[in-house]
Order: sequence, then structure tokens, then C-alpha cells
Amino acid sequence: MEAYLDNSATTRVSEAVKDIIVQTMMVDYGNPSSRHQKGVDAERYVRQARERIAATLKVKDREIYFTSGGTESNNWALIGGALANRRAGKHIITTAVEHAAVLQPLSFLKDMGFRITYLPVDEHGHISLDDLKAQLDQDTILVSTMYVNNEIGAVEPVSEIGELVKAYNEQILFHVDAIQAYGKYRIFPEKLHIDMLSVSGHKIHGPKGSGFLYIHEKAKVRPLIYGGGQQRGMRSGTENVPGCAGLGVAAMEAYTDFDRKVDSMRACKKRLMEGLSKVEGAHIISLEEEAPQIVSCSIEGVRSEVFLHALEEKGVYVSSGSACSSNKKTPVSTVLQEIHLSPQMQDSTLRFSFCDTTSFEEIDYALSCIRELYPVLKQYMRR
Repeated sequence: MEAYLDNSATTRVSEAVKDIIVQTMMVDYGNPSSRHQKGVDAERYVRQARERIAATLKVKDREIYFTSGGTESNNWALIGGALANRRAGKHIITTAVEHAAVLQPLSFLKDMGFRITYLPVDEHGHISLDDLKAQLDQDTILVSTMYVNNEIGAVEPVSEIGELVKAYNEQILFHVDAIQAYGKYRIFPEKLHIDMLSVSGHKIHGPKGSGFLYIHEKAKVRPLIYGGGQQRGMRSGTENVPGCAGLGVAAMEAYTDFDRKVDSMRACKKRLMEGLSKVEGAHIISLEEEAPQIVSCSIEGVRSEVFLHALEEKGVYVSSGSACSSNKKTPVSTVLQEIHLSPQMQDSTLRFSFCDTTSFEEIDYALSCIRELYPVLKQYMRR
């Protein structure tokens, strides 16, 4: 049997997404900037995808810009937003538990002379609104936070953050990394005072290399990619029609039968947490009431990489943290450090993540493998 429990790293594309990708690669393969019929047909796919995505957010079609994924969306929001508003100030506020796709662009901006404030979090990964309020000043031009933490599933108080920021100064840009939240929560940027929202396609059964950035029509943001003037001059380059079309279908599907899908993920989360709570040495980090698709758990005495590969041999796929951080030679989780997890627990933490098609059978099989492997691995690690 196989149990794929690493959906926060990537998801399998849906059948409808696969079909439209094949169609736009093999039949309607024109350049959307071309004036002949092939180009018109291709442009229609891009336009339709933009309309579908905008409908899920209740925003204007022209506020959706296609990118190569969440990393580009975050880079564009932060660097483009900072450069466009630097005459108003050079202070940016974020959290200490952001993804590298936020922390690295901010490091770049720091080298350019911007002042970056990193808000600490509590033991559950949440920032304090009082801390945020205390850090806002007349030089602040941008506040950026993730909606759902990609490692432990903590949900930041996005609505309250937006209200606080805009009450202080309506001109401050508010950016939200919604890469792990889109498709799991109903997100309406205008209601939440969000100026920019980053989303990645392959987290919601869309194709890899696809994503979008929502930019409120009144937000001042500079382009990062210049060239042929595509996407209203904001993101040049021939549009990735298969990626756009696939993302549009994935977005539409994510919010179709939405409540049932989220309830299914929550049921899997509850079942896994109940099972893990009975495993000797397991310390569950995630809170049940937070993100429906993520469970982070430290299993005492066994390094996460060892457990990950032992589970892999049995067809169970999990993560030892963020998939991106795992690219490092010696991955260290900033998130686990910031919530003050002991070094031993940090070194033995696994992340399980679900999608709407994850089954109880997969959960139960993974739990049986963990129960079988743990005594053996723990004994081996003691040697």
C-alpha cells in the first residue's frame, strides 16, 4: 500500500487539470500575443483562468497576475512593493517564522538599506498584535505575514493584522503569503485589507511552475520582469498558457464542494492526531483547530531523516519539514527554533500533510507503520 502524506510539499494534479494542460500543449498551443486564431484561442485560456481565480477571491480580473509560482509571487510583492514605496519610508515588518521565499527577498532589501523588523511568535507560532502595533512607525511601508505556516500549520490572525495596519496608516501595503491557505480557507482580500496575496498552483492540484499574485488595483508595486509588456506591463514574458489554464481549473475545483473537502482534511487530521497521541514518545506540535491539512509531530529518540526514509520503504511519504528547507545540506528549521522546541525535538520532527482525497485507510496504514518502526528505530539510534 502507498500513503502519500506530503501534500504541503506538492499535490498530484487533478484529471481536469491534466486534460486542460494536454489540450493547451498539443492542440491550442498558440502564443497568446499572436493575432491569428491560434493566438486568440490561447489568450482565451489565460483570460478564463484569470476570471476563475478572481471569482474565488471576489476581486477584479485585472488584479490577478500570473507568475511562475509562490516564490516569484513573494519576491515580486516584497521587492516590487518596497521599491515602489521607498520614498515614503524604508521600514518593513514581517514574522520570524516566514518561508525562505519571504525571508530571502527581505534579506536582499536589507542589503539595499531597508530596515526589517521580525516579529517573534509564541509556542504555537502566533505573533502578538501588541508587538505588531508597537513596531509600526511613520517609516513603515510594508507588512508581510503568512496566513498558514507551512511547517506546523499555525494560522496567523490575518484579519486583525489587516485592520490594525490600515487603522495606523492606510498607505502601508499589507502582503499575505497564502500558499498553504488558499483552497483551505475562504479568502477575500478586500474584506481582510490585503493589498497583495501570493498563491502557488502545485499546492492545490495545479501544475508546478504556476502561481499568481493578487495586487489591489490601487497598490503601488513595481514590476520585476521587463520585456514585451505582457500582463498590462507588470510581468513581461510570454504567458505559460498550460500553467495558467491548469491553475485556473485547480482554483475553481478547490472552491467547488469546498466545505466537504475541508471537513475531509480535518477528519484525517483528527484521526492522525488521535493515533499519534497513543504512540510512545510522540509529541504533537500542531493544534487540532488550526490548518486542516498539516500535522507536525516530534517522535522522541529518532532523527526525522531516519524515520522519513524508513517510512518511505513502506510506501509512506512524509516530510522532515518544509520541502524547500530540505534542499539545504544541513536543514535547520527556523520555525521550530522560534517556537522554542528543544534541539532534540527539532531533530525528530515530521510533517504530515493531507489533501481532500487523503483517506482514513492511508492514515491508518501510516500509523501502523509508525508503531511498527518506532521501537526498532529507537533501539538502533541508541547504539
